[in-house]
Parts: sequence; structure tokens; C-alpha cells
Amino acid sequence: CVVDMEGKQISGNRKRSSEILLHLAILKARPDVRSCVHCHPPHATAFAVAHEPIPKCTLPEFEIFLGEVALTPYETPGTQAFADTVVPYCKDTDTIILANHGTITAGKDLEDAYFKTEIIDAYCRILILARQLGSVNHFSDAKAAELIKLKPGLGIRDVRLERGLENCDLCGNSLFREGYSDFHPEPQAFLPAQSPHRRPQPLASKREPPAPACACSTPAPRDQGGDMEDLVKLITDQVMVAMNGALNGKARDNSRVTGDVGKADRAAD
Repeated sequence: CVVDMEGKQISGNRKRSSEILLHLAILKARPDVRSCVHCHPPHATAFAVAHEPIPKCTLPEFEIFLGEVALTPYETPGTQAFADTVVPYCKDTDTIILANHGTITAGKDLEDAYFKTEIIDAYCRILILARQLGSVNHFSDAKAAELIKLKPGLGIRDVRLERGLENCDLCGNSLFREGYSDFHPEPQAFLPAQSPHRRPQPLASKREPPAPACACSTPAPRDQGGDMEDLVKLITDQVMVAMNGALNGKARDNSRVTGDVGKADRAAD
């Protein structure tokens, strides 16, 4: 279908996307953008659900083709409030993680925007796999600067060049921590390169034991061990009574069968 810049469908038989406002928010804020791709790629969406900022200075291809990636606050999908979450960020990045939702990427054409979607999901998958192997290692700010300086020759914009590389935390915290919104999620699984804890413990060790779903699923405390023993004994006694009753009944049945057989034998004699 075809819609105008206000989201009104003006042609086509199929109903417009419920997220058209999200696309239009970027197109209005970025006249240079000709296409947006909104998806829910699994690995990038995992970062969205975890509110985990995308780490930098780990993979050259990521630094060149994407660079800074924003993570927006959550709003109800399909609403204007949801579309508005990307506005503060989209002027400085083409790749945005939508908290608890998915991704949206912008480009000069559909292929360019879709390529960025593929890159961000592939990068997130690599990070998750590397984390399972041990830790994610970073290269230096100086090496990151060398990569960023290659981007103009490839026709790729990077806001860090515009601000001056010396003024940016190339391998540390996200560029989008100040002046964009009040949403500043802290990294948990992938700490910045400058962090004194560059080798965090495996993810599983960071998690607290899950809370029980309801009171009935809560295990009995250790000080209730006596009550549990009494309950086990009561059940055991009831089982033994039932078993003894069954055995006695079977014995009586066998006795009747034996008596009947004896009577039959005597009658035959």
C-alpha cells in the first residue's frame, strides 16, 4: 500500500503497517533517509529485552558499517508515543534497538536499511556466542579511531567524526547516555572496555534463583523438617495398612480355592 507523510493510506488493497508512525518519525526527522526496515531479529531482540547496550570495539565490521547503536525506552507498539522514542536518537544513528520490542534501521534505500538489520543481528549473535566461550575482548580506542576514519571514504557517516574523536568515548559507554532521554540502561553482560571488570563471570552466575510462581510452589523451610517426617510416616503407615489388607484378602481367596479343590477331589474318590 501507499501512505502519505501523515500515515493516511492513499492507495493499495492491503492494510498499512501498524508501525507506520515509527517509520514516519524517522523519515520526517531525517530527510536523507529514503527507507526504514522494522524487524524483530532474535539476537538483537534479546538485547532489547535485556536492555543491554550494544558494546563497541570488538569487531571491525561493526564499527565500520554500524558504529554507535541506540537503545530506546519502551512504549506501547503502534502508538505515537512509541514512534516518538526514536526521534532523539535517529539524527545520530541509523540503527536503533527498541526496548522489549525489536529493531529499526534507516538507509538510503531498502537494501541499505535491510543490510544494517542483518549486520546488527549477526553482531549480537556473535557477542552471545563469544560470551558463552568466555569473555568478549576489546581493541583499543586508537584502533577504533583508525576504523572510524575509514568511513568517509566508504560514504558512511559517523557522528563521532563530526563531534571529534577526541571528544568521544570510543570503546566505553554509549554515546547516547546524555542529552537524548532519561533512559540510561547499564551494561550487565557486556561491560565497556574501560571497565575494571572486563571479564565478568558467566551469565548464569549473575542471576539470582528465580522466585516461586506462587506460594504453593515454595519448598518447605529446613526448620519444618519434623513436620515433613511426620507426614511421610503417616503416608507410609497408610500404604502398609492397605498392602497388608490386600495380602490378607488374597490369602483368604487362596484358602477358599484350596478348600474347593479338596472337596472336588474327595467327591471324585
